[in-house]
Amino acid sequence: MLIALLRHGPTEWTEEGRIQGWTDTPLSAAGRDIVRRWCVPDDVRAFSWVSSPLRRALETANLLGMAARPEPRLKEMHWGAWEGLRIAELRRDLGAAMGENEARGLDFRPPSGESPRELQARLRPWLAEIGHAKASIAAVCHNGVIRAVLSLATGWDMKGKPPVKLRDATIHVFRVAMDGMPHLERANVTMEPACHSRT
Repeated sequence: MLIALLRHGPTEWTEEGRIQGWTDTPLSAAGRDIVRRWCVPDDVRAFSWVSSPLRRALETANLLGMAARPEPRLKEMHWGAWEGLRIAELRRDLGAAMGENEARGLDFRPPSGESPRELQARLRPWLAEIGHAKASIAAVCHNGVIRAVLSLATGWDMKGKPPVKLRDATIHVFRVAMDGMPHLERANVTMEPACHSRT
């Protein structure tokens, strides 16, 4: 089966460069306008839709006209005590300790939060279910979730740059095997606003 992953639209925290994690931020007014201009390709629109239970993802699905079922395992990586802060501030204030933490890749962990490896462990049962599903799935989720799936698909250990630069306002499609292992099919599938004029 295929899964198509789409990051939610912008929030005020997105615009300010703040870490959101599990903080339940809504889309900003500008973010809503941006999502309204997105156009999901017809093949992906026909998928069964799910969403992270966080408001910014559910609102994105709603604005796209999708009746998405909330899936708790699609929540963003939990950033614990660092939610609401900026990465640049953490690097400035924590110095070498932050650098050492980031160098751990999949085992990077914010205080009271979770690591990307733990996020992958949360996602693996969901991916295994998709591998046995009867329909392809589209999911409105978060950057951390998409990066975690990309890591599983490519073997990227999150040390250094990702093998594919993931752009916002695009869809990333993975094929999921019966054992739940994802394989990257297409990254950065555009959502051309021009398709709204075809109706």
